[in-house]
Amino acid sequence: MQTTSLVSNATILGKYLALNQPKDKVQVMYVWIDGTGEHVRAKTKTVSFVPKQAEELPIWNFDGSSTGQAEGSNADVYLLPVQLYNDPFRGGDNKLVMCETIRYNKNPTDSNHRHSCKLVMDMVQDQHPWFGIEQEYTLLDGNDRSKPLGWPTGGFPGPQGPYYCGVGANRVFGRDVVEAHYRACIYAGINIAGENAEVMPSQWEFQVGPCEGVTIGDDLWMARFLLHRVAEDFHIGVTFDPKPIVGDWNGAGAHSNFSTQAMREKGGLAEIEKAIECLRKNHAKHIAKYDPRGGVDNARRLTGRHETSNINTFAAGVANRGASVRIPRQVADDGFGYFEDRRPSSNCDPYVVSEALVRTCCLFE
Repeated sequence: MQTTSLVSNATILGKYLALNQPKDKVQVMYVWIDGTGEHVRAKTKTVSFVPKQAEELPIWNFDGSSTGQAEGSNADVYLLPVQLYNDPFRGGDNKLVMCETIRYNKNPTDSNHRHSCKLVMDMVQDQHPWFGIEQEYTLLDGNDRSKPLGWPTGGFPGPQGPYYCGVGANRVFGRDVVEAHYRACIYAGINIAGENAEVMPSQWEFQVGPCEGVTIGDDLWMARFLLHRVAEDFHIGVTFDPKPIVGDWNGAGAHSNFSTQAMREKGGLAEIEKAIECLRKNHAKHIAKYDPRGGVDNARRLTGRHETSNINTFAAGVANRGASVRIPRQVADDGFGYFEDRRPSSNCDPYVVSEALVRTCCLFE
């Protein structure tokens, strides 16, 4: 009955979305990070033109007392449009726009880490920092959000092994959500690089990048928004919790690949090794930045098991997926390229992670 109802609702909605839309009535959905630093919110404004850049759109506002970003006595928080995308749900000239959240005194809110990230990226733009983030997540049952999609009620699926990059109804769950999300990202203009099923059943990954500078945060946050929104259409939940199921199951990370122009050129491996040594010296500082709770979330994931390093120690190696930082085998063979920081949690803020990498590896703080 529920499946029939969902299909019926989609058919009805399609009838209204097919109505002719006047050229001077464009719907723009403003998207922002709320006070948790983990979740996104959105609302829509009608504008009388087709925006080509985010800067053309008006600054808007919202009730910050309902999102954990302001007190009720001074609740208005500004929405500053910063990055424009095509809207895959409404289509046509309609848009999505990523926004910064700004207080009444024109200072960024506590969860607006884009502001400082952009300042830092501008400082090193001559080094052309590139990022690629591998975003892992878990799909949840639409009727019981306490269990992953496809898992038996009150029990567990078979042990890990056949699920990674798996094929078949008994090995992967939720591929329709994954495929729809992939196309939605491409349509929106997000630089999505790929996707795959992960080690734990119902766990998936998509990759965003390479992106230069602050764009990695814009694209990844919007891709997360699209994932939630697509899954909503399928009545399926999404969690970015780094260890959604305790026990002998893989956690979820946001492995962050990083390089500068010097690292990507011939002989760049020496620059990579220099950066890794800087990361070694600042291990504790990065752990505090790599999840929204100062390392508490990652402590559940970075145990030294399930393809992770131990949160209390730093290790680096070639092709070592149990290290804090991995140099891919191809990079070691070529002598240039990039490195992968495997420590960021799946619920990290990519603005914070990318800023931390630049501060340590480019500004040598």
